[in-house]
Amino acid sequence: MLVAAAVCPHPPLLVPGVGSGASAELDGLRTACDAALAALLQVQPDAIVAVGAAPQVGAFPADARAALAGYGLDITVGPGLGPPDLPLPLTLARWLLERAGPLPPYTLFGIPADAAPQRCRDLGAALVERSRVALLVMGDASARRSLKGPGYLDPRAEGFDAGVESALAEGDVAALLALDVGLADDLLVAGRAAWQVLAGAAGETQWAGDVLFSSAPYGVAYLVATWLPAGG
Repeated sequence: MLVAAAVCPHPPLLVPGVGSGASAELDGLRTACDAALAALLQVQPDAIVAVGAAPQVGAFPADARAALAGYGLDITVGPGLGPPDLPLPLTLARWLLERAGPLPPYTLFGIPADAAPQRCRDLGAALVERSRVALLVMGDASARRSLKGPGYLDPRAEGFDAGVESALAEGDVAALLALDVGLADDLLVAGRAAWQVLAGAAGETQWAGDVLFSSAPYGVAYLVATWLPAGG
């Protein structure tokens, strides 16, 4: 049973020190992510599942680790001794979780960015079958919000992002499942599949959504939100 969800983006700049000090510009985003994790932990879930884009479907080993050397920071995330193997969304998920304090058992679960909506929905339902599970859902919105964005400016990006923000604010499962896969791909949206896993996990419960952050610095849209059972 899903008992709560937090939605966060995964820019490397979320980690202080990345980008030669530019990460200070994301202090507000960092604060919002911390608040979302605090809300997640407040419901005292039995387990947490962090979901983010990865090359293959499935859980990563508990000792999986990642390095941020490629982003100019000599930091290793995770306890493992082997080669870094966590993709960026789950690297940032682990970093946020470890920053949040005492935790229940947690799993880092990958979903291919191009997974079909029905596949995402089915995986989401399966992830929360057996216990009181909270989800940490990692994903950036469009990367085409400005001329300097990674994908240059696309006039459709702002409307797409507004639709996702509205769905998160309203706890609208159907709207997340209805996101246009082709348009999301065109707009370089990294979070579409993970959001649809959330929709599958949410089931028939009525959700109270709260958007804690919405902005598009550097031409990439970042959304932070929480979902808690309505009236809970």
